[in-house]
Amino acid sequence: MVNLRTQRRLAAKILKVGENRVWIDPNRIEDVEAAITREEIKKLIHEGVIKPLQEKGVSRARARVIHEKKKKGLRRGPGSRSGSAGAIISKKEVWMKRIRALRKRLRELKEKKLIDQSTYRDLYSMAKSGRFKSVADMERYIESHNLWRKR
Repeated sequence: MVNLRTQRRLAAKILKVGENRVWIDPNRIEDVEAAITREEIKKLIHEGVIKPLQEKGVSRARARVIHEKKKKGLRRGPGSRSGSAGAIISKKEVWMKRIRALRKRLRELKEKKLIDQSTYRDLYSMAKSGRFKSVADMERYIESHNLWRKR
């Protein structure tokens, strides 16, 4: 085994990398062994006999796979969540989703003439005040209070 410690140290200094990142061409070891000055090492670097190795990084392959899955809506179960329910979907967003669904359903019922105008108004204000927790809840209320329009 040839001792190239000095050449490796000089090359590392010139290339501004660690000694472990210095690559020496195994076919030209005699030339490297003969080189003892900085100038000779620089000449070998220029010829490509000595090169710096690529820095090792952290692979992003796994991160990319996870990102693709998250784009599809996966990996969002209860085990992946941290924080309160209000931190995951804000109270305002929950409210907006619910009130829009209720108002859309009320509009449909009114247009199909399943409820009359006054009932529509009452139910609209009830929905606004937070009386119903879902469309199904509102329809149960209409059913139990017999608010369907009489044919």
